[in-house]
Amino acid sequence: MACYSKTVSTSLLFLFLLFGFSAAKELLVGGKIDAWKVPSSEADSLNRWAEKSRFNVGDHLVWKYDGGKDSVLQVNKEDYANCNISNPIEEYKDGNTKVKLDRSGPFYFISGAKGHCEKGQKLTVVVISPRRRYRGGVSPAPSPAVLDYSGVSPALSPAELEQGPAVAPTSGAPVLQTGLVMVTGLLAIYVGIFI
Repeated sequence: MACYSKTVSTSLLFLFLLFGFSAAKELLVGGKIDAWKVPSSEADSLNRWAEKSRFNVGDHLVWKYDGGKDSVLQVNKEDYANCNISNPIEEYKDGNTKVKLDRSGPFYFISGAKGHCEKGQKLTVVVISPRRRYRGGVSPAPSPAVLDYSGVSPALSPAELEQGPAVAPTSGAPVLQTGLVMVTGLLAIYVGIFI
């Protein structure tokens, strides 16, 4: 009976860890409710926030804003660079926008309010590729890195371009979620062993 209980506890721990680490996140753009606005300075730019965040396929970006005064436009790279609001891929005006990041690569967003993009109210998010599992004896050689500086925001200095994209930890919410999953799993083991 004790062996069965231990096996069940271990299985539960494994499932908690598996689902806890693979869960998609909802990320509030800028980390706060009123972030979708013209930045007061370069340091207040949403791209600074995005550089410090990690985005995965399946995550959702969430914007909170006054839908009567502003909107979120998902645009292509060229329209992002030129602040062209006339041909968006998607337009969101509800004030509580939620966009699923459904692929790896860059996503471009600009404000739909006239003149706001030109004043810096825009966001580029780069979604990292999911890890691929290679099944075989020898793993393939990695592809050489290719640096493409075309279409990069003029806000970056040449020194920043040479450093490449910033890799930073995610927000505190996933860490809290992971901690909760770990505590729950450990509690399941404790209950399984001592009861």
